[in-house]
Amino acid sequence: MLTGKRAFPGEDLTETLAAVVRAEPNWTWLPDGLPSALDVYLRRCLHKDPKQRIHDIADVRLALEGAFETAASPATPTTASSRGRLPWMAALAAALALVAAMAMPTLRYLRQAPPPETRLEIVTPPTAEPASFALSPDGRQIAFAASGQGGSRLWLRGLLTTTAKPLAGTEGATYPFWSADGRSVGFFADGKLKRLDLDGGEAQALATAVPRGGTWNAYGDILFAPNTGGPLFRVPAAGGQAVAVTRLDRQASHRYPFFLPDGRHFLFLAQGAPDTAGIYLGSLDAPDVSRLVTADAGAVYLPSGWLLWGRADRLVAQRLDLAKRALTGEPVVLADSVLFDMAGGAGDGPASASASGLVAYRTGGAIRRQLAWFDRSGESQGTLGAPDESLMALSVSPDGHRAVVHRGVERNFDLWLMDGTRSSRFTFDEARDRFPIWSRDGQRIVFESNRTGHRDLYQKSSNGTGPEALLVQSQQDKIPTDWSADGRFLLYQSTDPQTDRDIWVLPLDGDRTPQVFLKTPFSERQAAFSPDGHRVAYMSNESGRDEIYIRPFGASAAPSTPGGPDGQWQVSTAGGIHPRWRADGRELYYLRPDGVMMAAPIAALGAPPVPSPPVALFPTRISGGGADSQQGRQYDVARDGRFLINTVLDEASAPITLLMNWQPPANK
Repeated sequence: MLTGKRAFPGEDLTETLAAVVRAEPNWTWLPDGLPSALDVYLRRCLHKDPKQRIHDIADVRLALEGAFETAASPATPTTASSRGRLPWMAALAAALALVAAMAMPTLRYLRQAPPPETRLEIVTPPTAEPASFALSPDGRQIAFAASGQGGSRLWLRGLLTTTAKPLAGTEGATYPFWSADGRSVGFFADGKLKRLDLDGGEAQALATAVPRGGTWNAYGDILFAPNTGGPLFRVPAAGGQAVAVTRLDRQASHRYPFFLPDGRHFLFLAQGAPDTAGIYLGSLDAPDVSRLVTADAGAVYLPSGWLLWGRADRLVAQRLDLAKRALTGEPVVLADSVLFDMAGGAGDGPASASASGLVAYRTGGAIRRQLAWFDRSGESQGTLGAPDESLMALSVSPDGHRAVVHRGVERNFDLWLMDGTRSSRFTFDEARDRFPIWSRDGQRIVFESNRTGHRDLYQKSSNGTGPEALLVQSQQDKIPTDWSADGRFLLYQSTDPQTDRDIWVLPLDGDRTPQVFLKTPFSERQAAFSPDGHRVAYMSNESGRDEIYIRPFGASAAPSTPGGPDGQWQVSTAGGIHPRWRADGRELYYLRPDGVMMAAPIAALGAPPVPSPPVALFPTRISGGGADSQQGRQYDVARDGRFLINTVLDEASAPITLLMNWQPPANK
């Protein structure tokens, strides 16, 4: 007011506040002849250090009135200089009093007005796992999966820095999530739920699990999905027995859990028919759950009381009334064209949220895939069908001209036939029909479906005619993996709560009673017959990570006992999934965890099938980098030696968007 100018100029509130913090007023603007004492008082009122700053305008008034000066003798006459100061003092006192009066509403506004909504971008290396990122609870760090030297792994970046560093021991990791104290990160790799303490040490495996999201509360509980077709389980973060915390109710699976701030309630996504699928609210203290809303992807929660979830390609928010266990008000859209992956049967969680209210998401739409042919050198040999966002679990016809896949259309998964550039629907049930396997004679296709509430095995004629016959029905979830060349046997994996996944054989002659092929405390899956039917290749985590093994098959073999008399031979040496045989049985293919196609020469029938050292053929762009063995077969080998691969067309290179200080509409 003494200068007629603003002490801290700025174009808007943000610039003004920044100037208050950083800048000094231009003291040369003060009028000439201002007493030096007033200059001192002004500078003390605007001092940056609060310990050096005058705290109350009343102190200035007392100072101007001379309360802190040595009292003069009553007989001392008033000097001309003192008479000259009084108007300045009175004017300044009045000015400062007016400034204080005018400043109070401004200070109240600055306290009460929220900071402006801001969106920033974090650039990451390309990734085939666009939804694999998580903000730390305090909102100061972010962990994300991305490619780099040595394949995909987790990276860690502090939001106050411009660089990210890879985390050792997280190769092939997906879906990171944080401990409540922000000192550890959970993730999924090698068919396991793992934790990594950021202050040092190696990653620890806690339980067998599929990469379908995890959440970690302040009490040391972790929620996760141990398989693709069951409820959520809880396991202590320090390790221990995993126990179920939800139960399926006419649903296919539960996944993508998220703890609310109290550490007892949690959100999760249920797959199933339209009337049972969606976002649910559960509790560790009671078995009952409440369905909140239909959704295409998982949900997170903001401490301000808003639920965020994916609908189509949008990030949507709506208020959650915990007392009523229901959403209230109208939904609002936070972002369009949000990128998440629908290939798993339901979208990944499209966003991450911190306890501080920070939100992170990617834009760019869903990941597109294409069935593509390659020779053994990795050279492209054309495509099959059209690009799609939900292609999964393929099987090539014996003549090599067609393939069967499962894909999702309008939240329902069915089998589809790919022929040239065309695709046609093969199953039409409203249940989830998935994981098809073509018979060696080309006449039948077997698949799993949850039509009865459990994942059972069905078969249908490959020409699309005739009924869909039920082959195996039981309480356990099942996935078919291969036919024998003579059509007499069907291999499938079955999930047992006590022994995890085991390999079973269904004889297709006689009484068709299923028989155990391999049942151990470990997880055995993705079994495949050799072309002559005398050997079975499969993957197992008995060594602590997924590797490829061979066992004999036949009347003289005793494969159900680990280390049985007819032996077991390890094929892979650095991890492996999805074994497939060459047409003559002299070579076994598999994927390394980083998605590289490998080939291991195998001895001829009649000699022990001791494999030679495997060799790398070519890097693939398998969906998920080849790391997720739970998505079914992601490649197949035609009789002429070509590889048909479910290829990711474009790895996500869109940055992660950070939404700070989100301001929901007042009337919502």
